[in-house]
Amino acid sequence: MILLILGLALWWGSHLVKIMAPERRGNAVARMGEGPWKGLVTLVTGIAIAFMVIGYRQAEIVVLWYPPVFLWHINNLLMAIAVFIFIAGSFKSPVRRAIRNPQLTGVKLWAVAHLLVNGDLASVVLFGGILAWAVVAVIGTKRRDGPRGELPESTAAGLVMHLIMAGLLFVVIAGIHLWLGVPTFPG
Repeated sequence: MILLILGLALWWGSHLVKIMAPERRGNAVARMGEGPWKGLVTLVTGIAIAFMVIGYRQAEIVVLWYPPVFLWHINNLLMAIAVFIFIAGSFKSPVRRAIRNPQLTGVKLWAVAHLLVNGDLASVVLFGGILAWAVVAVIGTKRRDGPRGELPESTAAGLVMHLIMAGLLFVVIAGIHLWLGVPTFPG
């Protein structure tokens, strides 16, 4: 569990420095240069993910509750919506106009969906920790950036591409879960 918590701490630190301490980030970039700074943040993020995955897989299973089967269906619905919202920033979709931070909103839905179907302590720490980070990041981003500026362009073709890519990505994610031995649908 310690490795999982360390991974979460590294994730929080590497992702919040730009939001919560922009002057420190600016000083570091001035000293190191933009490329090396981004490389360092990418390295720390990679280590954070590795620690979270290894820590989660090694954690003792401490059951807190047994989720009912119907929550799997809610999880899958929320995951489809989370994927759709998460990738919205890459398309000229109306979702970009409606949601200020689509990636963070997608992460929040992802975390809630996973909390619904995982009733063990390690899952609560992992998904709850990521959910808490995303909430803090949204608040910090709004505080840092102030009122929302001009809304991005939106087209019908952008929405269609967005829907197609979200569907494909959802299928790929479900396939990866199955390949890893993590069932995505009740059997």
